[in-house]
Amino acid sequence: MIEYISGSLAELTPTYAVIDNHGLGYLINISLTTYAELEGKADVKLLIHEAIREDAYVLFGFATAQERVLFQQLIGVSGVGANTARMILSAIAPSELEIVIVSGDDKKLKAVKGVGAKTAQRIIVDLKDKIKPADSTLTLEQTPSNDAFDEALAALLMLGFAKPQSQKVLSKLFKEEPTLKVEKAVKKALSML
Repeated sequence: MIEYISGSLAELTPTYAVIDNHGLGYLINISLTTYAELEGKADVKLLIHEAIREDAYVLFGFATAQERVLFQQLIGVSGVGANTARMILSAIAPSELEIVIVSGDDKKLKAVKGVGAKTAQRIIVDLKDKIKPADSTLTLEQTPSNDAFDEALAALLMLGFAKPQSQKVLSKLFKEEPTLKVEKAVKKALSML
């Protein structure tokens, strides 16, 4: 088993990286999240997941252990292959994906290309109890999944506020007043941020 590969970055694209390790070039499939981490670096280290099949030997690389663990958990779900898992991790950041799964937000999972309603539900059912979000302050109760919350969050993000703080403030507001309108929620949140 290969645990990690480090070396100089010979080539980088949004879907794969080539790492030169003492004259041997490893083509490693990556997500957009890892791509963003590697951009602009000369020497890199990627944690590896090997997929050995009858017809291919494929390497998947990850910038963080959290992303690799999520990838391995995703491919353990029936109907989720390595490319679908990589697509999910490209569309949703690992820390956000943990919250999406724990909160049962299948809408965000279905928005990922190649993930249907049944697959999204299966991912949530299979992984909900296995995942402990890194940011434990955001729990199911604190991330309402109504449209007003989503719109207010999008507005705050467009105004340049950080997502974790915005979610925390909006969660508090919607917990106190579940029928809050978007405009009022944004105004109240602005005074709290």
